[in-house]
Parts: sequence; structure tokens; C-alpha cells
Amino acid sequence: MKYHLVTLGCPKNKVDSDGIEMLLRGADYLPTDRQQDADVLIVNTCGFLEAAKEESIGVLQELGRRKRKHQILVAAGCLVQRNGAEVLDRVPRVDGLLGTRRWMDVLELIGQVRGGKQRRRLERYALLGDAPAGDAELLGGVPALLGDPTTAFTAATPRPPVTAGSAYLKISDGCNAPCAFCTIPSFKGKLRSRPLEAIVDEAAALVNDGARELVVVAQDTTDYGRDWGEPNSLPRLLSAICNRTDDRLKWVRLMYAYPGHVSDELVEVMAGQAKIVPYLDMPLQHGDPRTLRRMRRPSKLEMVYDHMEKLRRAMPDIALRTTFIVGYPGETEEEFQGLLDFARAIEFDKVGAFPFSPEPGTPSAELPDQVPDEVKQERYARLMEQQQPISLRKNQAMVGRMLDVLVEGEGEIEGSGEPLLLARSYRDAPEIDGLVLVPGVRDVPAGSMIQVHINGAMEYDLVGEPLAGEVFSSKRSAIELG
Repeated sequence: MKYHLVTLGCPKNKVDSDGIEMLLRGADYLPTDRQQDADVLIVNTCGFLEAAKEESIGVLQELGRRKRKHQILVAAGCLVQRNGAEVLDRVPRVDGLLGTRRWMDVLELIGQVRGGKQRRRLERYALLGDAPAGDAELLGGVPALLGDPTTAFTAATPRPPVTAGSAYLKISDGCNAPCAFCTIPSFKGKLRSRPLEAIVDEAAALVNDGARELVVVAQDTTDYGRDWGEPNSLPRLLSAICNRTDDRLKWVRLMYAYPGHVSDELVEVMAGQAKIVPYLDMPLQHGDPRTLRRMRRPSKLEMVYDHMEKLRRAMPDIALRTTFIVGYPGETEEEFQGLLDFARAIEFDKVGAFPFSPEPGTPSAELPDQVPDEVKQERYARLMEQQQPISLRKNQAMVGRMLDVLVEGEGEIEGSGEPLLLARSYRDAPEIDGLVLVPGVRDVPAGSMIQVHINGAMEYDLVGEPLAGEVFSSKRSAIELG
């Protein structure tokens, strides 16, 4: 038996997909990249934004069109939890739905579908956690098992062997924040923190399987433990991960911090634990208090300035990343200028931005003064244009330094065919930030950590040459480095 798994969306989805894969492999399923060779097709969907929703539907529809007679098509994840009825309506050939907190029941769902096909070919099934009352009716009579299993939260999540030396570590699910633009609480539910021991056990297992870097993720990592009545538990968790993993673990990276939850204790632990890289992703969403209030986000910019000062004072080399939304309903030119001024004053190392997308069911979608799409795009371009010289200047400050980098793979220099090593420094989170490019070097295994001398900088990427005391090969010759 074989499976074909497609994962869409954020790193939290990737963690769940890893668990699905391990359960399937434990049941003697083998992975395949070819849809036509698979017995089970699974799409772990994203439903955060309308564009992500349509991408998920499109992938499901394409797989459904090409599905063979005896193949099973399963839709899993956020879109299913949020819009299960729509998935069933728009993808007639989907056989089963698997909610965000039911991924660990994938084998049960496959078994139900196979049993149903023997009895009645048109029957479809749904396993949904945290579903509202009456959801089975909303799903058009599809048999649905509701509830909120705890398996994924009470034990280390099964994970496949680590590739390229990096692994995501999810510490909680759901979110308590009231952000007016966000749909996540509607289908993920309230915050639910995983037990500390389960997370530490999973971290140790990932390191044993080859992880050199653990990327800590959640909807809000800094809210960890609040559902237990212990809202400042993240420093204790990070200390436990660092102290109870061996020296094979080099980097612990913290993502998705919420403004106002970055405590003095957290800053102290980040600065004091050698394994925690000086990097923090804090999605702020805007830089004007008026817009932030309409977003139902923390609007005291003095607090943000204070956080940044504390972080930079404790960790002078820290790389700070944020994300902004432009074109939020009611955003005037003055408010957008406030965002530009704020971003210029802080000088973030990394900035991501998104034009506002009105999501059905959110308060933002009903707000007056929706900003025209062309204005959103123009403001997005202006923000990113402003950020480029800041990012370049930050990268240029790295020139002349020696940095440890984690090798991700190999490529070629366009036009010459010369080998190009692709790596990341502590300043670069996987999949969203830049790379350290090392020309003329090949045959360094992915997941290796080497030291390079930075000799070039671009807006988003660095260029370096290795200084490790190892032998690598290039097209020119075999050279000893170091």
C-alpha cells in the first residue's frame, strides 16, 4: 500500500503531516511522489486566507479529477475544519474529511472509507475535532465523529526522520487572541498547550533523528501555558528543551511571539541559553495605533519599542522579524504613513507583508471603508521598497564576519553551471527568510553545519566562503578548507 501526501500552509500543518506520515508508515504504507501509484491521497489543507482556501480546493479538485477507481482521497486540516461542507460540495470525489485535531485518527478514517465503499459506494466520512453542534447536518448527512481527542497533546508526536537538519516543534494549538481579521479561533478553537514533558520528549527524539535546529511554533508561542493558569511558561519550556537535549542540537529558534507576552524572563532565557539563536519573529500587523485598535491588536507602540530595546540590549546581534497587513479597512494614507514611519524607526531585519484579505465570518469583513485592491497593492509595494535598503544595510553589516550555517542543499550558479551550496545562518528561518550562498562548493550533505566567512551581501541573501577544517570538492579542484 502506498500514500501520496500534499501539505499546504504553515509550519504547524507540516508538523501534523509528519505525524500522519509516521502513522501511515507504521501501518506499512509507503510514500510515493506519483499520484497514480498511491492507494491513499491526502491533502493537508490551509484555510487561513481566501487565496489559501482556493489553492487547497484547487489541489483537491485536481487530485479528484485524476483519481483512479480504487483510490481514496482524504481532505485534512484547517480548511476542512472551517469549511467542511464546502469541501464536500466543491470536491465531489473526496472520500473523507479529517479535522485539525483528528489527524492522529487517519487510519481510522481510511478504514471507515474502505468499509463504506464495500457497503455503499457513495458514503463519505468525517472525523472532526472541536466541531460545533449540528455540524453533521451542515455536512449534508455525512457521518461525522465529533470530539476533541487528546492523543496529540499527551504524548510526543510521531515524526519521520529529519531532513536537512531542521524540524518544527509545535508546542500548542488554537489561539485566545481576539484579532478581528483572523479566522483561526473559529476552527482551531481556544489555546491548548501541550504538556511540557511531551514536548521535551519529542525534541529529544527529533535530535536523535538528526535535527540540528528546532523551530518552535504555535499560533502564539508566547502564550504557552496560559490555559493552565501559568501564562509565562515559555521560558521554563525553552530551558527544559536546551538542558535536556545533547550537544547535537545547535539551534533553537522561536517564532510567532505576541506583543505584550515577551516577558523579561523570556528575554533572559533567550540571551542566556547558548542553543537559543538570537532571532525572534513577532508579527505586529501594523504600526499605527488607530489601525491596530480596529484590528483588535495591542495598540500601545511604546510597549513594542520597549520590547525591541530590551531584546537588542540583551542580544546585540539579534535578528528581528515581523509581518504587517496593509490596506486594512479604514486605513487612511495618514495611517499607512504611520506604519511606514514605525517600520523605519524600528529597522526590522526581516519584514513580511500581506494585502488585507476579508475573510467571511470575521469582524473585519463587515467593517466599512474597505480599501480598493489597487491601493492595497500600491501600499504593499511602497512598504517593501522602503524595507529593501534596511535589509541590505543589515546584511552588509555581516560582511567580514564568520557565521555557522546549516546546509540545506545544492544548486548551480545561473549561466555558469558552477556548484552553489545553499545554507542558512541563525538570522534566517527556514522557508521564509533568505539564504547564505556558498559558490564553488559541493558534496556537503544537507543537515551539515559548517563555518563560513561572509564576503558579500544582497537585500535578502548573504554570500560566503567556507572556513571549516574539512575537505570539500568543487568543480575546480579538491581543496582543504580551514
